[in-house]
Amino acid sequence: VVTWGDLGLTGEWASKPIQLYGRNSASGTYGYFKEHALAKGDFKDSVKEQPGSAAVVQGVASDKFGIGYSGIGYKTDAVKAVPLSLKPGKEAIPATEETALSGTYPLGRYLLIYINKTPKQELEPARREFLLYVLSAQGQEAVEKNGYIALPLKVLEEERAKLGSVKGG
Repeated sequence: VVTWGDLGLTGEWASKPIQLYGRNSASGTYGYFKEHALAKGDFKDSVKEQPGSAAVVQGVASDKFGIGYSGIGYKTDAVKAVPLSLKPGKEAIPATEETALSGTYPLGRYLLIYINKTPKQELEPARREFLLYVLSAQGQEAVEKNGYIALPLKVLEEERAKLGSVKGG
């Protein structure tokens, strides 16, 4: 697939090359997309690699024939989140909060926080407080304020319980 016509578009779009935008290889988004969307395949050399998701969105927004991927938190009114299907002929799933949280959107995922902690040693108070903040109502408000989807209450409770079970908790 090289042109929009290869995907069935007609008229002005038919002969236009698809302009690809993506993250650079240092990005976790790049790795996730490579593993899940490309089935561990390689990106085309023609992908215009960007240093951040905001730059990907900006590139797509300014290129009529562009398409790219980024975290949902970077979506603007200038671009559209594309519904995706897991298999040809299957119903395309819209990129919504509901489909992301339910796990039905094919590229939906949780963003994880990793703490470098020595096994069987207490978690440092500052790290514990940071994690508690992230899992608090105020922390989840900050998540939403920055364009991301807050964790469901059940997940928050499960994660708080895990934090409480960490030695020193």
